[in-house]
Amino acid sequence: MVPTLLHRDRLLVRYGGRVRAGDVVVLRHPLQQDLLIVKRLVERRDAGWWVLGDNPAAEGDSRVFGAVPPGLVLGRVLARYRPPTPGRQRSAGVALSWLFSAVRPVRSARSASRRLRAR
Repeated sequence: MVPTLLHRDRLLVRYGGRVRAGDVVVLRHPLQQDLLIVKRLVERRDAGWWVLGDNPAAEGDSRVFGAVPPGLVLGRVLARYRPPTPGRQRSAGVALSWLFSAVRPVRSARSASRRLRAR
């Protein structure tokens, strides 16, 4: 999900809420249901949700496993928290920059869903 989410980000998720195209969601992988993944909902199809990652070069989305049944979608991602990098020295400016960007809402991307659908 780079650039929206980075490795080590922590997520605030609303489980069981209503989801729409463009939302970033947590779902069970259709082929390995003990594995949780984070993807963006692109569109609703007869078989379920078509999901894609925000990084077009990465695989592991509906282009590989097809539509995801609605029962496997667990919840919508509301925000992400980026913890500080351990062992890294910080100046006042770097600490202030981290504080400003540590917690951010994860917004739905209506325009991105149209762009991703075209692929």
